[in-house]
Amino acid sequence: MNLEMFILRIPAILIALTIHEFAHGWMAFRLGDTTARDAGRLTLNPAAHLDLFGTVMLLFGPFGWAKPVPVNGYNFEKPKRDIFLVSLAGPLSNVIVALIFGFSIRILGNYLPSLMLNTHMRDFLYLCFYLNIGISFFNLIPVPPLDGSKILIGLLPDSWIPGYIRKSRYLPTVFMVLLLAEWGLKIPIFSSIINPIFTPYLNFFQFIIFGKVL
Repeated sequence: MNLEMFILRIPAILIALTIHEFAHGWMAFRLGDTTARDAGRLTLNPAAHLDLFGTVMLLFGPFGWAKPVPVNGYNFEKPKRDIFLVSLAGPLSNVIVALIFGFSIRILGNYLPSLMLNTHMRDFLYLCFYLNIGISFFNLIPVPPLDGSKILIGLLPDSWIPGYIRKSRYLPTVFMVLLLAEWGLKIPIFSSIINPIFTPYLNFFQFIIFGKVL
């Protein structure tokens, strides 16, 4: 990654992570939980949401994360349903942002092609598109404490939930070992597992926006 792309990546990451965490807090607030607001997390200020290690992972690798927004399930009228909605809000917000940037690329390319000749603008728009798609996918992985684990719990029958929690307790450790092995030691076990799922996920959104796979 050259210096220009690294610099462009910083605001793209800040946009993606900030909107993701804000969406969690906003949805929790709408459903009656003020914990995020009281903790100063119901804000679009990136400084309130950044996790050092997760941000570094995003700067130099394909995935990363921010500080989880605090949520108190006891404040919800229907905890299982509402935690599902709060968890889904984060990845869904990234999909929406990715669609906004993706359609901006298409519209500018069709109607203002001269603007897309600006390399920095073009690279920034594509970075925002791909980063938001990547973050949405990463957070949908059903491994605690990622959003996907809480989304899955919201979909499972109540009788299955204790078994899932029990069986998934070692997954975070395994997940982090695979991530660090890929990032630090260049052992591509994580990508060999994830890429066959991520590629059609990315291709779907590319087709929706551009009418083809890029």
